[in-house]
Amino acid sequence: QVQLVESGGGLVQAGGSLRLSCAASGRTFSNYAMGWFRQAPGREREFVVAINHNGRRTYYADSVKGRFTISRDNAKNTVYLQMNSLKPEDTAVYYCAADWGYGLASESVDYDYWGQGTQVTVSS
Repeated sequence: QVQLVESGGGLVQAGGSLRLSCAASGRTFSNYAMGWFRQAPGREREFVVAINHNGRRTYYADSVKGRFTISRDNAKNTVYLQMNSLKPEDTAVYYCAADWGYGLASESVDYDYWGQGTQVTVSS
């Protein structure tokens, strides 16, 4: 089992920044690719970004490319999501997820473990 705990969400004005963290425990963190997904009210969960097990490859959704940056620190068992130039349409619950292996997945079904989510609200 892998336990994931997100933090760093909150309320921010449009154009502002937030940094989300996801702390993992339970299994060897460096064996997992990590992803961030989000779900807005009334909408399906959508892929945001993923990073492979060693941090050398990333994959971004077009909607966040150039504004969001994912990184990981395997020594701290933590993945981060730096969100800049936030827009009201970024408002959602943000979830981190772990996918065992060395791939880089963008489909939620590929992920084995999920955190509880952290709310991000961007006001206009």
